[in-house]
Amino acid sequence: MRTEKDSLGTKQISDNAYYGINTLRAAENFPISGIKAHPLFIKAYALLKCACAQSNAELALLDHKTAHAIIKAGQEIADGKLNDQFIVDVFQAGAGTSLNMNINEVIANRALEFMGKKKGDYAFIHPNDHVNMAQSSNDTFPTAMRVAVLLKLNKFLPELTRLAKTFSQKGKAFNRIIKAGRTHLQDAVPIRLGQEFTAYGKTLQKCERDIKRNANDLLEIGIGGTAVGTGMNTHPAYRALALKHLRMRTQLPLKNTADMVEIMQSQAAIAHLSSALKNTALELIRIANDLRLLSSGPHTGLGEITLPPVQQGSSIMPGKINPSILECATMACMHVIGADHAVSLAVLSGQLELNVFMPLMAYELLHSLDLLQNTLTMMNHKCVKGISAREAVCSSYVMKSMGIIAALNPLIGYEKAGEIAKEFVATKKSIKEIVLDKKILTAQQLVTILDPKTLTMPNLSSQSHANKNQNKT
Repeated sequence: MRTEKDSLGTKQISDNAYYGINTLRAAENFPISGIKAHPLFIKAYALLKCACAQSNAELALLDHKTAHAIIKAGQEIADGKLNDQFIVDVFQAGAGTSLNMNINEVIANRALEFMGKKKGDYAFIHPNDHVNMAQSSNDTFPTAMRVAVLLKLNKFLPELTRLAKTFSQKGKAFNRIIKAGRTHLQDAVPIRLGQEFTAYGKTLQKCERDIKRNANDLLEIGIGGTAVGTGMNTHPAYRALALKHLRMRTQLPLKNTADMVEIMQSQAAIAHLSSALKNTALELIRIANDLRLLSSGPHTGLGEITLPPVQQGSSIMPGKINPSILECATMACMHVIGADHAVSLAVLSGQLELNVFMPLMAYELLHSLDLLQNTLTMMNHKCVKGISAREAVCSSYVMKSMGIIAALNPLIGYEKAGEIAKEFVATKKSIKEIVLDKKILTAQQLVTILDPKTLTMPNLSSQSHANKNQNKT
């Protein structure tokens, strides 16, 4: 054991621990969720500490030997080592002071080892004076949060692209299959199954564009603002140097904000991205619900598509298969929607020069990205890629649907088509039978009008109106 001291007193800390007294107090103070910081957040924070140390060394504020040890320790952490030393709960002291000190202490103690010193020998490398030089939790935490989210988006967005592409491919495969459209959950004019799936792909492409557009605002960082955005305790050239080195280490096109105070006060960029993720979750739920409806039954529901079976659906009904993948996806997306509300509350609660609720924002955003990324992968590989169409079922519904009566409107008018619809419902005769019995149109005209391809694309011509007028005459 070693003894460490702070302004509140002393504590005994295991010699095996790289964290120090501030971290231990935080772990004891906040036993809330048992959830620790996201690994990418730790990586982003460590890379930021490396960039800061390198900048301070170039400005002759930090000796090169100390800076080298700090950078070496920071890079080790960024590479995924010592993750078990970050023990602070994600629900912690405001502004992320606890996590910042957890990072500072682990880096300091690992750097001390590199210099041949014992852990806790802070006279040589101090968590605050050296690792945290020219920094505050107030500018490092939001910077690391933005970097972590941007790094996570690099892994998340390709999964969204892949699922959108799979829907588009299914759209092409199903493009010749005509089926009954439905509005208000009632029969409507025909549509091609491929048109439905192509539209799902287009929706996800729009979601991707929305996320990317909002993510651009996260490239703007406020490192160098220290406590309130004024840059107190920093060298005039530090801000630009820190940005340069952080860009090199993250390979992200980061940029300094035009107003350091504003970016300290407002976390609107976080709210915008969270909202874009929520909107993606909304669309994924809508699409999942559609797929569940289209595959429902399969014998007593719509049964127009078949989902790949992944597990038994019932402990009492043998042979039952449920849309389990889509059910799971929906629950994950519901969680993301709730997380966005939590982020919104955190963003609006900023006061004066600082928003202290950033730890909640960081946790919810990164967790939502994890949930959505895994959901997209699961939906793509275990559901959408394996969807097959039941073409005979789709085709049978078309002629049973009252929606195709609308195709007669240009030739016989809405009122007369309405009379046919009424008889269709009352007698269960086919529309073709009713029209021919009443000698409203010829069989050849019906063949043209009810052609499956014609029913699912713009089909009105001047000839249609001429025929309509002729029929009236």
